[in-house]
Amino acid sequence: MSDDTLRIDRSAKTLRTLALERMREAIMDFHFQPGERLVERPLCDQLGVSRSVVREVLRQLEAEGLVQMIPGHGPAVAKPDLGRTDEIYELRALLEGIAARACAMSATNAQLTLLDSALANLFEAWASGKPAEVMRATTKFYEVLFEAADKRVAWEIVTGLNVRINQLRSMTILSVNRRGPAIAEMTEIMDAIRSRRPDEAEAAARRHVKSAWQIARATLRLPPA
Repeated sequence: MSDDTLRIDRSAKTLRTLALERMREAIMDFHFQPGERLVERPLCDQLGVSRSVVREVLRQLEAEGLVQMIPGHGPAVAKPDLGRTDEIYELRALLEGIAARACAMSATNAQLTLLDSALANLFEAWASGKPAEVMRATTKFYEVLFEAADKRVAWEIVTGLNVRINQLRSMTILSVNRRGPAIAEMTEIMDAIRSRRPDEAEAAARRHVKSAWQIARATLRLPPA
């Protein structure tokens, strides 16, 4: 990603919102590496916004866990919290498994059609080779899944974790040979849901998370779970 690709165009969205989206995407795409300092002046030039906007964006990213303040050095891209990684994947496996089970049991045909469409969009994103597109499409797929499962409280929990989930997801997406297995795993989940097999849908969802979990652990050099 070049500096010019960070620059934003004026639109109906506020500059702060646009800058926040662009910075979040740049971090997820590893344009800024974990631990890298985020200096205000260069960011102002790259984004084409004022220093006050950059400061607001950095504060928001800090609240989301993507930026951390380092004493004596200022803001930097946060490194994944190794102590929280296992917990995040445990929650993902539990909540996504519950949603897949409920969806297989009660989703309407119209909801299954929406889910099929979301999955097709996810596969197109994988084909694009753009991690940010994959993460957006993945988030959308799960939003449709949880809605079809009528698990709104569970989705609220997932939404609260999404920034941290996507930070880890960005690492697994970029790993070698992840695309093929991920597509196969997601297809297995959808097949079980469509065939109204709740036990298999839950198990497939859990296996999918476990596969990503192991890649994240290897990337972070943690011992196998």
